[in-house]
Amino acid sequence: MAKLLILLTISFSAIAAVAASRSTGESHRFSRYLSPKSMGLKKEKFSHFHFYLHDIVSGTKPTAVEVAEPALSNKSATLFGEVTVIDDPLTVGPEPSSKLVGRAQGIYASASQEEIALLMVMNFAFMEGKYNGSNLSVLGRNTIFSEVREMPIVGGSGLFRFARGYAQAKTHTLDPKKRDAVIEYNVYVFHY
Repeated sequence: MAKLLILLTISFSAIAAVAASRSTGESHRFSRYLSPKSMGLKKEKFSHFHFYLHDIVSGTKPTAVEVAEPALSNKSATLFGEVTVIDDPLTVGPEPSSKLVGRAQGIYASASQEEIALLMVMNFAFMEGKYNGSNLSVLGRNTIFSEVREMPIVGGSGLFRFARGYAQAKTHTLDPKKRDAVIEYNVYVFHY
């Protein structure tokens, strides 16, 4: 009998709460639960993308431009504090003339006093095929002299809504004098 009374009390309380929210005209809510299907999300996919990023610092049309250099960067072997904005081409092959599939747009900053390690904040903005207009967002640490670096994919837009995964970067070529580099990327991502 006590269990029935508790169950009826809980049920009545829930019904009263719903009725009260409707009777006050409350139409604004901070949050609600949704099914993925109600948002048009279908089966989750796992994809691999392979491309080359061309980070060009030298020449008359650089794709990476230093925008901040604190006085102490001149004394730092790691260039600590240097900030660079990028709009780097992404191509199918390592040659600059290779087919353009997108651009890496964002910022990298030298964020370590002990080694050359960059904080990478960038979007892979794709321009090719069904991915045209879709982006993957990277936010992570890049120790540029490690053979392979891994950075998280923290989201995306377009076909990459709710994306998650990781990007592996490997230096293909580096000109230490000019600071120009071609980086091979393998990106593994879950998306809808």
